[in-house]
Amino acid sequence: MSTETSDNKPQLAALVQAGDQQTEAVKINDFIFMARDISNAYLVTTDDGDVMINAGFINSAERNQSVIGPVRTGPLKYIILTQAHADHFGGVPVLREAITQIITEHRFVDTWTFFDRLGPYLKGRSGKLWTGTIKGRDKIVVPEVTPDIEVIGQYDFELGGRRFDVISTPGGEAPDAMVVWMPREKVVFTGNLFGPVFLSMPNLCTMRGDKPRSAALWLECLEKVRDLNAELLITGHGDPIEGADTIRANLDKMHGAVSYILNATLDGMNAGKDVHTLMRDIQLPEDLQIGEFHGKVSWAVRTIWEEYSGWFHMDYTTSLYAVPRASVAADLAELAGGTQSLAKRAQQKLEADQPLQALHLLEVALDAEPHCKAALTVKQAVLGTLLQQSGGSNLSETMWLKTELTATETQLG
Repeated sequence: MSTETSDNKPQLAALVQAGDQQTEAVKINDFIFMARDISNAYLVTTDDGDVMINAGFINSAERNQSVIGPVRTGPLKYIILTQAHADHFGGVPVLREAITQIITEHRFVDTWTFFDRLGPYLKGRSGKLWTGTIKGRDKIVVPEVTPDIEVIGQYDFELGGRRFDVISTPGGEAPDAMVVWMPREKVVFTGNLFGPVFLSMPNLCTMRGDKPRSAALWLECLEKVRDLNAELLITGHGDPIEGADTIRANLDKMHGAVSYILNATLDGMNAGKDVHTLMRDIQLPEDLQIGEFHGKVSWAVRTIWEEYSGWFHMDYTTSLYAVPRASVAADLAELAGGTQSLAKRAQQKLEADQPLQALHLLEVALDAEPHCKAALTVKQAVLGTLLQQSGGSNLSETMWLKTELTATETQLG
């Protein structure tokens, strides 16, 4: 499975930017059209008006409107929002018409409020991961969207000879996630239930900050979709997946992979293994290998461990009491012979192909002396090594390392 595009972007970055140059809607079939975006917006035409599934990003709304406009067939009766992430609902103020009804899961407003309340905190975190990927991100104003219809469990409606079953799938990327099923046409729109890249590891707890998701609940929601026996599966990003057999095989593989990780983590906990050992040791067998473009196996292990075990990691200083390691960094540096000695030992660890151990030592040195040039120089080399070893496949990991590397280079002048 390819992890990078021809221009060396992580696959997720390429998907996010795929609509930048789009001028015409992508025709999926005679009644479904796609506007590519950070999260795609889809138009479904009927004999009695149109339906949109997701509305794209705030900054792309006018472009999406112009792309979809030529294939419109009637008034926009509904906009269905599969989750309260801004790249799914941001275009609503531009796209909605006087007649349009907004359909969301009943927890949509709560999820919107969560992101609004923590906006400054989350913006700082996600900025390190997305600023280089999403153009104009710092200038956006996220709209407040009030739903007309709030779905509890399932909501079905008919329009122009087509039936739409809107199904709650709270194990998706947000607690208010939904999928849209068209039973007569055998088409399912899954939004980001399976993440931004299909057939890959779900990101159960994101680096950008979000409510952690349950692996068991994600599996339940996958089973809901699998039981539909869809012949066309349309995700939030990228191209549709066609063919009932192909869809079934892909869903089976994802279910098997996440089930394997869940069971291996719980078994390891029962065996008395700590979370770091499990993160390091649990690997998917060859027949269950899936991509790690947004989530990773090791991150899923940690999220599962903390879902079942909670915040206490059986260590006094870092979890039980509010005493970070940085509080004794100066003492450790002094005992080690100074920050120069720590930097020298970190260099030795790096040369011994132990970059993460080197990073531990450098964190102590830089907590004690933030502008230590020797430590910063080794940190620059360590981050470059980790970036190379990552393969550039996981967007969050890649962008975090690049951001930290740039910050370190800036400190070095």
